[in-house]
Amino acid sequence: MHELRITRENARFQQWEALLTNRSKRHRNREFLVQGVRPITRAVEEGWTVRALLRADGTSSSWADELWATTDAERVVLAPALHSRLSGREEGAELVAVVEMPEDGVARLGDSERPHGPVVVFDRPSSPGNIGTLARSADAFGAAALVVTGHAADPYDPQAVRASTGSLFALTVLRVPAHGPVVDYAHANGYRIIGTDEHGSALADAPLDGRVVVVVGNETHGISSGWRAVCDDIVSIPMVGTASSLNAAVAGSIVLHEALRRRG
Repeated sequence: MHELRITRENARFQQWEALLTNRSKRHRNREFLVQGVRPITRAVEEGWTVRALLRADGTSSSWADELWATTDAERVVLAPALHSRLSGREEGAELVAVVEMPEDGVARLGDSERPHGPVVVFDRPSSPGNIGTLARSADAFGAAALVVTGHAADPYDPQAVRASTGSLFALTVLRVPAHGPVVDYAHANGYRIIGTDEHGSALADAPLDGRVVVVVGNETHGISSGWRAVCDDIVSIPMVGTASSLNAAVAGSIVLHEALRRRG
């Protein structure tokens, strides 16, 4: 396959660099950047479409060479200074992948390869890192999907992708503007909706068996009034010590682990 070589900044490079910071361009072009060995490997293994692989001129590793030789994606060799701007690494950068963003839509929840796991909803998260952290836990504890609702950080932000350490690619990931479509899907398919809040009932008593949607709220304000109104149960995590609350992604992780424990 032909290799494209880019030695100086041009329109194509600027388009890729914009994916680092410009959410609108990511979603308009339906593509995002993936950095690092494990995230790129997971994206390929899980069958996500890689549109282009980018590598620095003169760099080599057995992992990068093998992927480079076997990919169906466009192969682009960049000047090292340009590549470092995309990879975030000044020296020894491996590959950067330009990956196609899947379509949103709650119908995709039915396509999950983990149909018996919970659906975890992150309502209006402000931190891309927290999205990635919750995605990592959702993968580890067998969740079927991660749904980001409301005005929120982007699950395809490079910070979210890095924080997930590749787990983002093992999940069905959706962005939904409001809670309504998810609620309709849950009711139509026999899901119980369980919200998390510091003033809820004890987690130990929560009905986490069967099909559940676990709703984790915004880091500062918790779950929205819309979600709160449709929850079948609101649960809290018992705490001791001086901490007044848990990080949102940590709280969600604890509930997902408890759901896994209940499933045996």
